[in-house]
Amino acid sequence: MKVKQFFIKVFNRIKSNLGVKSLIFLGVFIILLVADLVLKYCEELYEWDFTVIPGVIFVEHGHRNPGAGFSWLADKAWGQTFLIVLTFIMIAAIVLAILALPERFTLLKLSLYIILAGAIGNLVDRLMFGEVRDFVWLVIVNAYCNFADFWIVIGGIMAILDMLFFNEWAVLPLTKRARAAQAEHRKREEAKKAAQLITSGSSAVTEENVSDIQKGNSSSDGAPSDECGSDGNAATSQSDGKKCSDDVDAGGRPSDTQSEKGVDGSGGDE
Repeated sequence: MKVKQFFIKVFNRIKSNLGVKSLIFLGVFIILLVADLVLKYCEELYEWDFTVIPGVIFVEHGHRNPGAGFSWLADKAWGQTFLIVLTFIMIAAIVLAILALPERFTLLKLSLYIILAGAIGNLVDRLMFGEVRDFVWLVIVNAYCNFADFWIVIGGIMAILDMLFFNEWAVLPLTKRARAAQAEHRKREEAKKAAQLITSGSSAVTEENVSDIQKGNSSSDGAPSDECGSDGNAATSQSDGKKCSDDVDAGGRPSDTQSEKGVDGSGGDE
């Protein structure tokens, strides 16, 4: 039963985190993924070889990379398997983050969809060809890459900027919305701490009262008691109670009967 309630709670949480923005971001993800795969296909089909920006960006046909960025692990026999497993783990982590993030984390959520498009684009190449199809030469990094690499880099930069400056958990919030959200979080934390202090104080007072009551009971149990009881407690039997009430009048003085008994008792020695 608890397991069922847990999964229901998780499902409701995920459902609340997937709204209109998520649908739009999903559309962006599909467009970027398809664009990467189509451009790779066209590069192979038409054997592209041209200059985009002289001295900056070139497109050249036929470059393949069995490793990761900058040909990392390209010369390792196990490198391709390792990169495929690593990509699956990264994709799973990104999907979980997307499902867990509320809709208000707009920029961070969009950046994750963009990174996901790049990761899956290169994963398709690794699974189908055992290598990644690169055709764009960037002079600034002195390496060949593809649009999937662009998506990963762009999405990563967006995520870092959002976590540093823009969202409600930003390290250095620059926007009014981020600062207001952080102020609200601080208020909630302070209210929570105050409630905990009140609760702990009430618990301490209750324990002190219980201790006092226990001490009082111990004292009354050890104290001597007269025939009529102590502290206004009546004797246990009805007859004893009647005797006590007869012996003492309302003012706390001995009754006439008791006084006569005393006189008779004192005169008996005569």
